[in-house]
Amino acid sequence: MQIFRVSRFTFARVIKRKSTEEYSCVPYIIALLNCLLYTWYGLPIVSYRWENFPVATINGLGILLEFSFVLVYLWFASTREKIKVVVILIPVILAFGIISATSAFMIHNHHQRKAFVGSVGVVASAAMYGSPLVAVKQVMQTKSVEFMPFHLSFFSFLASSLWLVYGLLGHDLFIASPNFVGSPLGILQLVLYCMYRKRGIAEVPNKLDVVQNDHKSTQLEIMVTEDTKEKT
Repeated sequence: MQIFRVSRFTFARVIKRKSTEEYSCVPYIIALLNCLLYTWYGLPIVSYRWENFPVATINGLGILLEFSFVLVYLWFASTREKIKVVVILIPVILAFGIISATSAFMIHNHHQRKAFVGSVGVVASAAMYGSPLVAVKQVMQTKSVEFMPFHLSFFSFLASSLWLVYGLLGHDLFIASPNFVGSPLGILQLVLYCMYRKRGIAEVPNKLDVVQNDHKSTQLEIMVTEDTKEKT
C-alpha cells in the first residue's frame, strides 16, 4: 500500500554502478504483494462500489513501480541472486492469484470479501513494514546510513502517517492498523539517520573500479621495475 517504499534513489545507484551491491530484493517483492492485495481490496469486486478508489489507484501505480524495480534488480543481480528472486517471486504471484480467485468466486458478499482480503493485506503490510528492520540493524552495526537513505525513511514515515489518517477517517481498520506499526518504524529510521549521518558513508567500491585500479597498480609496478633495471 505504500508506493514510497520504493526508492528510486537506491536503484539509480544500482543502475549507475551496474551492481546490486548489498541491497536485497525481498522488501520490494513483499511491497509488490502488498500493492497487489490492496489494489484488489480497493476494487469494486471487494469493496463496495468505489469507496476505496484512492487505495486502488495508488496501489495500482505501486504495482508498476515495484515490478519495474524488481526487473531492474534482476537485470543487474548475480546469477545466484536472480535464482533467489525468482524462487521468492513465483510463490508470491501464485499466492495472490489464489487469494483473488477465492475472494471472487467463493465468497459472495462485500463484507466477507473485505474481511478476507483485508486480513491477508494486514499480514503482508506487517511484513513490509518489518523489512526495514534489516536495514536498521545494518545501520547500527556499521554506524553508516549508506543503505538506509534519508528520502526512503522520510517518505516511509510520511506515507504511513497519511494512510493511517485515511484509514481512521474512513473507519477502515484494514487500512489503518498496519500503519500503527509503519509510522513508528518510520520515526525510528529518521532518528537513526540523524544519529549516524555525520559519521560518514562507507562507500562500497564498484567491482569495475577495483579491476581498473588493480590494473593501473600492476602497470605502475612494471614501470618501476623496468626503470630500476635500466639504472642498474
